Amino acid sequence: MFSILDPEVTFTLPDHQIACGLADTFVHVMEQYMTTPGQSRLMDRWAESILQTLIEIAPKIRENKTDYQLMADFMLSATMALNGFIAMGVSQDWGTHMIGHELTALHGLSHGHTLAIVYPATLRVLKEDKAGKILQYAERVWQISTGSNEERINKAIAKTEEFFRSLGLTTRLNEEQIGEATINEIEKRFTERNVAYGENGKVTAAVARQILESCL
Repeated sequence: MFSILDPEVTFTLPDHQIACGLADTFVHVMEQYMTTPGQSRLMDRWAESILQTLIEIAPKIRENKTDYQLMADFMLSATMALNGFIAMGVSQDWGTHMIGHELTALHGLSHGHTLAIVYPATLRVLKEDKAGKILQYAERVWQISTGSNEERINKAIAKTEEFFRSLGLTTRLNEEQIGEATINEIEKRFTERNVAYGENGKVTAAVARQILESCL
């Protein structure tokens, strides 16, 4: 299979969908990158380059979404984020996606928007499990290299949420009038399915609830 990528087809997308696409691409990378340290130097560097590219082009795209070169970089970043390349030889998470799918099903939020809401909370709840990789991400992607480990981790998580907000997306459930009833329903669905997502199988129904509560 192959695809023909034409950046001009993105020129007429609504601003909100472009923002959702940027967030979606970013989190696609993170689901494959923010897992177990030391699995593949090359995949880490490739993933980090996509993240850095998105951070660089996002504000420029918001200024001019019909710039061919910008949208070409965006389209290629999105392709490389989920074509299987950066997944080679590394563990994957996808817990955020599974929670986000439920928010879309229950409230109709665009997929990328749900990820912008859920992903920072996933990092907050799982920051001890993901500490090694968050520290690497902090230094290589956000150039955060001073302070204690905890301070650098918290700064990197804050930067991630700030990036999503810079796209014009909300990052909290209460901003979308979503509350406890939805959290209860998603916890119930995860429990009934007896699922456990994440690279270590730690995103159970109970942990999904913690993540959603951290989104409020």
